[in-house]
Amino acid sequence: MKQLLRWAVGLMLAALVGGAGAAEVLLGAGDVVKMSVYGNPDLSLETRVGENGAITVPLIGDVPVAGLSTAAAEKKVAGLLESGGFVKKPQVNLLVTVLNSQQVSVLGQVNRPGRYPLDGRRSVLEMLAQAGGMAQDGAESVVLIRNKDGKSTREVIDVVGLVRDGELTRNLEVAGGDVLYVERAPRVYIYGEVQRPGFFRLERGMTVVQALSAGGGLTARGTERDIRIKRRDASGKLEVIKAKHDDLLRNDDVVYVSESWF
Repeated sequence: MKQLLRWAVGLMLAALVGGAGAAEVLLGAGDVVKMSVYGNPDLSLETRVGENGAITVPLIGDVPVAGLSTAAAEKKVAGLLESGGFVKKPQVNLLVTVLNSQQVSVLGQVNRPGRYPLDGRRSVLEMLAQAGGMAQDGAESVVLIRNKDGKSTREVIDVVGLVRDGELTRNLEVAGGDVLYVERAPRVYIYGEVQRPGFFRLERGMTVVQALSAGGGLTARGTERDIRIKRRDASGKLEVIKAKHDDLLRNDDVVYVSESWF
């Protein structure tokens, strides 16, 4: 069932890549734009939005465009060209060729980590889709880190639970400068008298007996009467717990199966 849920998440992310439509892009410092004016090739240019939030347009000089959509910037440039008596009823076209001002970093256990341009309104799931979805070793949740007004906040979003329960209100909208981080999936370690000792992904609600099954079961010398869990508490102190079959495991637990002497 858990594997099916992760598969469903993958399908949803793939659908988001294909179905996400471009929304309004707000210009900002560092963006590169290409401008043309119909019938006036001498006014064509490709320029970068400066740190002052303006582009320099022939005849009219600096035009503040930061925070405007491309449509609003076109209208502003056209208005200035017409009011200055330079062009009658100008038809201005503005195209963003490089979007530097609005980017989201998607890091950690994703298939294509990196920085992605925020070319409109995008949600957490859409940005994960842009990064190719969560990797095989990725956790089922993503951490959203954002810095606003000099304060950093951290929020954990349960991606699998979001899809399973249909709680799309938790599919938060991201903003430029946000960081999405997918941690390594939690693990448990099994050693001793099991067929396949090693580490295994800790599934939700995994019990001791389920972990033993993941490890291929006991060897001929293993005993179910002496299974121990080695676990560190919040202070880092190691605890050794005599385990029962239905005990729930935690991240980084070590399960040891003893050898039977009878």
